[in-house]
Amino acid sequence: MPTRPLTRTAAALAVALSLAAQAAGQSVGLPTPRLLTVTPAGGKAGTTFDVAVTGEHLDDAGDLLFSDPRVTAKRTPGVADRYAVTVAPGHPAGLVEARLVTRLGVSSARAFAVGTLNEVTPAKPNRSLADAQDLPVGSVANGGVAARSADYYRFTAKRGQRLVVDCAARGIDSKLAPTVIVGDEAGRDLAVERRGGPLDFAVPKDGVYTLKVHDLTFRGGPAFYYRLGLWELPPGAPVVRQPGTLAVNAFSWPPAGLPPQAATAEIEPNDSNRPQRVTLPCDIAGRFFPAADADVFEFAAKKGEEWWVEVASERLGHPTDPTVLVQRVVKGVAGQPDRLVDVVELTDVPSPVKVSSNGYAYDGPPYDSGTADVLGRLAIPEDGTYRLHLSDLFGGTRSEPSHAYRLVVRKAAPDFALVAWPLHLELRNGDRNALSKPFTLRNGGTIAYEVVAFRRDGFAGEIELSLENLPPGVSAAGLTIPAGKLSGMMLVTAAAGAPRGHASAAFVGRATVNGASVTRPCRVASVAWPVPDSWGEIPTTRLLADAPVSVSGLERAPLTIAPKTPVVEVKAGQTVTLRYAVSRTSEFSGGKLSLKPVGAGFEKAPKLEVLPTADAAEVTLDLKALNLTVPGDYRLAFLGGGVVKYRHRPDLAATAEAAALKTAAALKELEGEVQKASAEALAAPVPKKTQATEALTAVAAKMKAATDAQAASKQRMEAAKAAAQPQDVADIVVSEPVILRVLPGETK
Repeated sequence: MPTRPLTRTAAALAVALSLAAQAAGQSVGLPTPRLLTVTPAGGKAGTTFDVAVTGEHLDDAGDLLFSDPRVTAKRTPGVADRYAVTVAPGHPAGLVEARLVTRLGVSSARAFAVGTLNEVTPAKPNRSLADAQDLPVGSVANGGVAARSADYYRFTAKRGQRLVVDCAARGIDSKLAPTVIVGDEAGRDLAVERRGGPLDFAVPKDGVYTLKVHDLTFRGGPAFYYRLGLWELPPGAPVVRQPGTLAVNAFSWPPAGLPPQAATAEIEPNDSNRPQRVTLPCDIAGRFFPAADADVFEFAAKKGEEWWVEVASERLGHPTDPTVLVQRVVKGVAGQPDRLVDVVELTDVPSPVKVSSNGYAYDGPPYDSGTADVLGRLAIPEDGTYRLHLSDLFGGTRSEPSHAYRLVVRKAAPDFALVAWPLHLELRNGDRNALSKPFTLRNGGTIAYEVVAFRRDGFAGEIELSLENLPPGVSAAGLTIPAGKLSGMMLVTAAAGAPRGHASAAFVGRATVNGASVTRPCRVASVAWPVPDSWGEIPTTRLLADAPVSVSGLERAPLTIAPKTPVVEVKAGQTVTLRYAVSRTSEFSGGKLSLKPVGAGFEKAPKLEVLPTADAAEVTLDLKALNLTVPGDYRLAFLGGGVVKYRHRPDLAATAEAAALKTAAALKELEGEVQKASAEALAAPVPKKTQATEALTAVAAKMKAATDAQAASKQRMEAAKAAAQPQDVADIVVSEPVILRVLPGETK
């Protein structure tokens, strides 16, 4: 029997309840390295250029890594935050992930664009029309807006040219909500885009034109960067925007094996009066255009046939809400018109887990893996002709030619897709943190990732999770998503003695589908920016391109809870006591920690109680009461939260104190030399007076330098000691998993 899974069982909520009384005002989450900006945010293939980086908790930052080996970086000697980045020739336009290797491990990711246009970076501020930066057609400008300000550009164009102006911002992790304005040479507005889309500009006459970029509400700062593209496009050609990140719900598209391009396209007009005739199965590309567009497809079908209908549009990155209505055409008799009888209406695919209710009140994870797109079953009730009516519920007043869709009607092709994200604390009393959490481990620590499944075409089997290609000393417990269920969990542990290292892991799920073994990738999602208080800022989430796993090798987890026996055997119907070893590197605030069991079949099991200073803990399980009667392996872990007294780099405080003591000793030694030189200068005979005075001056200069060094050393020591003072940090505590091997019970 396969290993049984951990289930969510409102695990994150349990964390909240255990901390609610004490967590208000605490910092949330132990320090994690976060890369916040890479400037410029991209570059041209086949070139080498300099970038600057900023972030949080980037102690001892080293290599700048990219998710694509064709993009490399070398640190600029002597400059802590500068790197020379090289993009290989021929690299296609797209996004890669940039990360820094730090003392705590590999940082969170920042999107980095690779382009094919010439790159322009303003050499000076361009915040007025007089200081406008030249931007030739066929180039992209890297910039960033200041608060209550706008950036200006100028370009030369000829009458009849079709130019595209595209400002990449949210799609490259920027906080900018861009407003882009095309103006004449004097700056008078000609065309405006305030919704983040591209501008398709027909040049009215030869001349010089201007571009103005600012945030919709005139915010600004380092996080409000952009890549402003300007290029020519032939008449009639579709606008292809600069590459952008994918929303979390895009993990479920496309279905495995679907060709990149649809087999056919919609043919307008194809409305209710002129339906487009198709044959099932079908794969059709279309557009919700113009406003209130409704596309109707007519087909013949036989009673008892079963088809699956899937529509992608929101998952393609469009702000749409597709809906499908299938109707049977009933021929009119005696001169009566045909009637349409509703068969099925298909709408949204809900999230597998409860998400944040309004995007900022943090009562659930900010990751929404559901979609406004369509997936549903169509059972044909009678032989005859049917019509599939496809429309956009948001498209009544919008006329956007870019709002594309793809309609697939197929026989059942059972399958699944997976996405995972780091488990988050859910705290009350106004603490609404949302943090980006990479697979970055402290030695002896375990982190938890929630995994959800998108089940396609009726697939209901078990899905086994696996995280492979891990650094030395790191292990992962892939926890099965049970048959018919939608969520599981992944636990990743770094051994206490694991060496410092990182690796690009392979996160996959495996299942048996129609008798065949199927392996599918598990995408990883992250919060694009750490949000200290999501009452004031809605967290932005996206999919990552890869899943690197790293271990610090230098910093221990505050608490390690490991089973003394990783696999415990027990007969069905009996009781068993699980014993854990507990080790600490930090104190915890409050009393005992109560950790909730997570694992299929253990929903009613008792909590694991960990006393404040105990080095051991145990819990007794009654398998009969838990109704665990089927022999097999059951995986169990315990999860909760606590407030740790975290100290930042106490090693630096000790080093700084040792250095201060050394400078103080050197200063004391020089004091004796000064006294001796002073006495010799006073007592020196006239012929040796000059020589003695010069010796005193030299020793006095040494004394001053040593005094200055002592003052600086003392200042560094005080700063290091202040930084190393214990701070209350609320964080998730996860035990290492244990396998409970249930053997057949006694037979009478």
